[in-house]
Amino acid sequence: MTRLGVFGSSFNPPTLGHEVLLAEAGWRLALDRIIVVPTGEAWHKQADGAPSGRVRHALAEAAFGGLPGVEVSAAEIDRTGPSYTCDTLEEIRSSNPDSQIIFLAGSDAALGVGGWHRPERVLELASFAVAPRSEVAREGVEEVFESLGARDRLEFFEMPRIEISSTLVRERIGSKRPWKHLVPRETVEMIQNEELYGTKQ
Repeated sequence: MTRLGVFGSSFNPPTLGHEVLLAEAGWRLALDRIIVVPTGEAWHKQADGAPSGRVRHALAEAAFGGLPGVEVSAAEIDRTGPSYTCDTLEEIRSSNPDSQIIFLAGSDAALGVGGWHRPERVLELASFAVAPRSEVAREGVEEVFESLGARDRLEFFEMPRIEISSTLVRERIGSKRPWKHLVPRETVEMIQNEELYGTKQ
């Protein structure tokens, strides 16, 4: 059975932290493929001032599209209305019926799974592989999955601690501090050409 990783995020913008997670997950979890899914219209958080879904998809494609075994999906960008992980996993399952789906997440995201749309169905469709983050206790994530009756759908994988977030990159750009070394090289030119996040040529 093919082992298929799914990694969803707003990618606002993509960072080297995202790239490291993809590489480490692919290796440590023996994944055959990884589908990267930029969030469409996120139902659970505001994204005022964020680039459009199409732009964020293009950023993710620039950042990750050339990585071996990685493809960037427009599933949530093409879908109208709010983006739900459950719907995305239903689509992926329909297209890959013989695959074992492993949803990749940081422990901060995994901590909130109980508040997702139809979390029980999400956990039927995919198991979770979680990269620990220093600010989130592993036990807290385990408690969330236990409360959903899905502790057996959770595993952790180690990766180097890369404390680079999209928020940090946006803050660096906004305050005119160095930022280009924090994002994949392929995205720098696009961010500048599109004058995203307040950049100016």
